Amino acid sequence: MNLDQKGESAGVDWQEYEQQATGAITAASERGELDAARIRYLGRHSELRQALRGVRDRETGMTLNTLRERLEAAVADREAELHRAELDERLSADGFDVTLPGEELPVGTLHPTTQIRRIVEDAFLGLGYQIRDDREIETVEYNFDKLAFPSTHPTRSPRSTLFLNENTLLRTETSPSQIHRLEEREPPVYMVSIGRVYRRDTIDATHFPIFHQFEGLAVDRGITLADLKGTLLYVMRALFGEDRRVRFRTHFFPFTEPSMEPDVSCGICGGAGCRTCEFTGWIELGGSGMVDPAVFENVDLDPEEWTGFAFGCGLERAAQLRYGIDEIRPLWSPDLRILRQF
Repeated sequence: MNLDQKGESAGVDWQEYEQQATGAITAASERGELDAARIRYLGRHSELRQALRGVRDRETGMTLNTLRERLEAAVADREAELHRAELDERLSADGFDVTLPGEELPVGTLHPTTQIRRIVEDAFLGLGYQIRDDREIETVEYNFDKLAFPSTHPTRSPRSTLFLNENTLLRTETSPSQIHRLEEREPPVYMVSIGRVYRRDTIDATHFPIFHQFEGLAVDRGITLADLKGTLLYVMRALFGEDRRVRFRTHFFPFTEPSMEPDVSCGICGGAGCRTCEFTGWIELGGSGMVDPAVFENVDLDPEEWTGFAFGCGLERAAQLRYGIDEIRPLWSPDLRILRQF
């Protein structure tokens, strides 16, 4: 899709949108006006951001992301120009000793988990996936029953799950979002759900009772296990770079068959073995597999017509792997001395 064509997203003429945005950015004569232009054309409620969240295909996602990058670069260039102009004005109006040391001001940064979330969102938006937020309080039906968890599965026990009453709980994973999505409309579906989940986990180097997950679902005709592996490898490269090793191990999950777990080589020990990776050289990132036919039947879809894959990974564990953090607990610490390192 070229920018001189009208995109499908809200019927916006993206060439005209870019011209208007560039004109507003260039015309900004002070920081307030530049901020207003940035919020209007690049903010979370802008037409561009809304269109990105509703992208349905790879080509459109790549085109809109390229437009976003150009506008962000234009904002950065104009901001630098305004800064130089302000500095020149101050230098001409006030004389001062340029040899005096400046004062170092504290600068805030995004939390490591938020940084990982934005990398994941950008990667999947570029692939044409929809990003979805959903409720954290779930029903047993959506958290277990419709995901084909057997009645004897250990996660149904109060020893593993935080129940509010016999029918309501704090979700143990973001997978219920996939069921909600499949009930709302028929496939094809390409979505990623990101949010907090809760489990009665014992705290150790890689586990915490509260953490964030990103879970994806792709349902279409003719999807294979190779599509799943390719998608996960793409996201792992975006998160950890080309140098980190990735492997896949067979596993079992109630809602996928066949199932597998992606592992990433430990960045703390370089694969030699340490306490964080339990001396294996690898850290398990999550679970994945082909959607079990029973799940399709639970949402009235024909498993003979539709195939799909699903996956789920932890944001905190991804942050550990990306930034070389040997403990998950610092990511939940209020100590700013820890968070300022990132």
